[in-house]
Amino acid sequence: MLISLFGVSILVFWMVHLIPGDPALMILGERATETALQDLRKEMGLDQPKFVQYTRFLSDLAQFDLGRSFRTRGLVVEEIFRHFPPTAELTLAAMLFAIVFGILAGIIAAINQGRFWDFATMFGSLAGVSIPIFWLGLMLILFFAHRLQLFPVSGRLDALVDLEIQRRTNFMLIDTLLARNLPAFFDALWHLVLPAVTLGTVPLAIIARMTRSSLLEVLNQQFITTAYAKGLTQWKVVGKHALRNSLIPVVTVIGLEFGYLMGGAILTEHIFSWPGLGSWLLKAVEARDIRPIQGGVLFIAVVFMTVNLVVDILYAWIDPRIRIAGD
Repeated sequence: MLISLFGVSILVFWMVHLIPGDPALMILGERATETALQDLRKEMGLDQPKFVQYTRFLSDLAQFDLGRSFRTRGLVVEEIFRHFPPTAELTLAAMLFAIVFGILAGIIAAINQGRFWDFATMFGSLAGVSIPIFWLGLMLILFFAHRLQLFPVSGRLDALVDLEIQRRTNFMLIDTLLARNLPAFFDALWHLVLPAVTLGTVPLAIIARMTRSSLLEVLNQQFITTAYAKGLTQWKVVGKHALRNSLIPVVTVIGLEFGYLMGGAILTEHIFSWPGLGSWLLKAVEARDIRPIQGGVLFIAVVFMTVNLVVDILYAWIDPRIRIAGD
């Protein structure tokens, strides 16, 4: 992980500096004087050679100092931890939706191989992978928010309710429960539905296809035939014997998709005005605010690697044969 993070630090440092435009001019505006621009470049360290800038960046990183945003003047670490909870909440909800319905769809397709439900499920998963997120989000808003008026269009809470809730963790579902305000909790949950469905559609489709493929491979093995010979019902054979033995590739996909969603929620957050890490990073890129871009990308990389580490550990819990091989 440390080697990977070092590689990410190199990439993000040089890619940020390859973005066209003058960061000082983007921050101060076109009417800024040359003296003010030079002073800001000096303050940002842009007047020094690139190697010196990178060495300083690594030195600060080793002290967990990500610097300050020149756009907001806030500490990057504080801004990351302020915007991370909304993104984490949205990502967890999207992954829960994708895992539950994806695995269920994969099971239905596998036990009905070659039949109507198999073709219908796989067609649905193909459509889910193919539909662009921005189009799906806008269609869900148009149909469920505007026409049917079942769900809110944007935000995390209604404006009047939001004023009543004290932000302790910035996880809205947790904060509303800590405030013992059940109407606000259900309001936050209701605001979460459309963004979560939008973000979770692609991983749902991928999980469904992977579950079907892996489950079909296990269902053709001899111990499954033996389980049927003992008189066990189909759902007991699939649920107790086949599913757990087919979960390794599914868990791998879930881990990868979780990491991708954490860093790829920008479109969904923008469409639904969700104040998360993606929206914050997008504003930093538009303003060419270097420190937030570098810190945000590195933070997402750490989350991605941590999720994959957890997935590797889960392998041994899911399949005892991996523990035995390791011993």
